[in-house]
Amino acid sequence: MAAGIREKQTVALKRMLNFNVPPVKNSTGEPVWKVLIYDRFGQDIISPLLSVKELRDMGITLHLLLHSDRDAIPDVPAVYFVMPTEENIDRMCQDLRNQLYESYYLNFISAISRSKLEDIANAAIGANAVTQVAKVFDQYLNFITLEDDMFVLCNQNKELVSYRAINRPDITDTEMETIMDTIVDSLFCFFVTLGAIPIIRCSRGTAAEMVAVDFHLNRVNLEESTGTESSPAGARPKKKNKKSYDLTASDKFWQKHKGSPFPEVAESVQQELESYRAQEDEVKRLKSIMGIEGEDEGAISMLSDNTAKLTSAVSSLPELLEKKRLIDLHTNVATAVLEHIKSRKLDVYFEYEEKIMSKSTLDKSLLDMISDPDAGTPEDKMRLFLIYYISSAQAPSEIDLEQYKKALMDAGCNLAPLSYIKQWKAFTKMASAPTSYGNTTPKPLGLFSRVMNTGSQFVMEGVKNLVLKQQNLPVTRILDNLMEMKSNPETDDYRYFDPKMLRGSDSSVPRNKNPFQEAIVFVVGGGNYIEYQNLVDYIKGKQGKHVLYGCSELFNATQFIKQLSQLGQK
Repeated sequence: MAAGIREKQTVALKRMLNFNVPPVKNSTGEPVWKVLIYDRFGQDIISPLLSVKELRDMGITLHLLLHSDRDAIPDVPAVYFVMPTEENIDRMCQDLRNQLYESYYLNFISAISRSKLEDIANAAIGANAVTQVAKVFDQYLNFITLEDDMFVLCNQNKELVSYRAINRPDITDTEMETIMDTIVDSLFCFFVTLGAIPIIRCSRGTAAEMVAVDFHLNRVNLEESTGTESSPAGARPKKKNKKSYDLTASDKFWQKHKGSPFPEVAESVQQELESYRAQEDEVKRLKSIMGIEGEDEGAISMLSDNTAKLTSAVSSLPELLEKKRLIDLHTNVATAVLEHIKSRKLDVYFEYEEKIMSKSTLDKSLLDMISDPDAGTPEDKMRLFLIYYISSAQAPSEIDLEQYKKALMDAGCNLAPLSYIKQWKAFTKMASAPTSYGNTTPKPLGLFSRVMNTGSQFVMEGVKNLVLKQQNLPVTRILDNLMEMKSNPETDDYRYFDPKMLRGSDSSVPRNKNPFQEAIVFVVGGGNYIEYQNLVDYIKGKQGKHVLYGCSELFNATQFIKQLSQLGQK
């Protein structure tokens, strides 16, 4: 695991795009021009890893969806990257019959069955195009890499492996086996790409055990604020502009601050902005010399491509313009985040939730928080109450519960998530409070005060300056027990599977007595960025150790509560 999973999957994709031959480094020759044909699954895998420019550098002149209307380009080879589904195979056979391309390089995201391979062969024979099918490969790339140490199984059809799908009370054995087969297929692809054979540890009697025995993507979409201008009476309100920003591995600010507390991010954005302003006059002078107007990517690209022909003074302009573009990106994102914090009073909720889980004294009653019409959305109020309900060692009395339910309903909450959580708590071993969360109260570190200086882009007044001391979440505690070979009731009963041992000899007794240096954490039923960041923070203090985090689905609190609502309505 010396190389991250992002690097390994990127290398595999570049090899595939080079007709399954490793690209020659520092090659000065022109690439072979080609067309990339992918389905939605292939698009989701490629988009977080390779930019349009990188595709163009590899000779990709067009990248088109398999099921879109495509014109014939008979003198250009086509590289296909698709799932081996019946629908996709039929369309590929149709392309062969229509003689769309010069040659065909067929790459399947997961392994293709023999029967479907025969369908392609028959179509090629019927179209007299056997010699044009140059290569057929199983790529084993059926997972999406979001960070060097983070992956998720799918974005398309993710509801098929969701928390709701796995926990439906009416699910049949056949449906559960189909879900587990889907997860196992993706995990197999992950380990093939990683080049590793793992020892597997999993809890007993859960979906995770079934997987063990078998064995929207780095993009932010925002609405631009239209300011405080009032519209004329009776006029239609101005439509907000929607903008998308890609957060990539080449963005140094993102890589440095993606796990930082928001106050620290806001301060860093402000510092970057002030640093750029100091160079702004130089940028204007260089742009004037070059006769460039605006900051469009075409101008930046033109300068970058011709840097060798420019004077040393002008050669710094592309770098300065790119820096300005990234500063604008992060300023817009941070401003939008701050607006959400202030409008929903998320800082207050954050503090309150931490106090509930750490059993600290509450400044305001839970009923008052739920009833406050100016604090939070209905989803925020429901999330707060579910945290209280799950964290309580003893469930509230029926009288108190009815009061809470009335307050939640008055606030516009759907009570279906509570119905499901009541059933879940009654039937799980986690009915007692998670006392090991910690008893540390939030400690303000004064970070907000430093960004409230004159000229700051971020007006922080009225927002609590909370930055919490590090606490290990349950997933991190479990990982620590298993990696360090600690005896703990939470993990002592975990099953142990070693592929190097004979089949049928699994048990909960580890054969390996030494601490592990590397681990892959995979959450069946869904994960989140908070769990991931908690693991990242934990491993920073463990020299020489490496951890990768993956999940069947990645979601936030609102998306999870929606799934609980669907389960509670059954």
